[in-house]
Amino acid sequence: MGHASIKLRQGRHSIAGQIYLVTFTTAARNRHFETWETASLMAGLIAGSEHWKRSRLLAWVLMPDHWHGLVQLGDADTLSACIGRLKGSTSRRLKLVHPQLGRIWGPGFHDRALREEEDLRAVARYLAMNPVRAGLVERVGDYPYWDAIWV
Repeated sequence: MGHASIKLRQGRHSIAGQIYLVTFTTAARNRHFETWETASLMAGLIAGSEHWKRSRLLAWVLMPDHWHGLVQLGDADTLSACIGRLKGSTSRRLKLVHPQLGRIWGPGFHDRALREEEDLRAVARYLAMNPVRAGLVERVGDYPYWDAIWV
């Protein structure tokens, strides 16, 4: 791990109860989730409740080469630990079924803490519209790899 990675991690502050918009990519931006077989398996793994015992997943979308989510951080969690558990566990389980994929997730993640005045549902709608903006589908209802607690 390089010095830049250490500085990024040292500068990240986790606040219990805070809602974060999180994004991370696949390794080398490989389009691991282009096929139904891998995307549906990963979507089920991401949504699995065992990842969200400490923190809460409010909305998410799995794209062919990245993931976006709205995560509300729990009291006994840090954002780095939460995302690390999610990426590590889902990667290990997917590779049991599809070992040919190699490395699943790229290093690190991007996060932005939402401000209190931001409309949470509008941010969730923005996430859900990613497949439409990317030209994968014409309507968000046609894309199966997303969810939100409001749906």
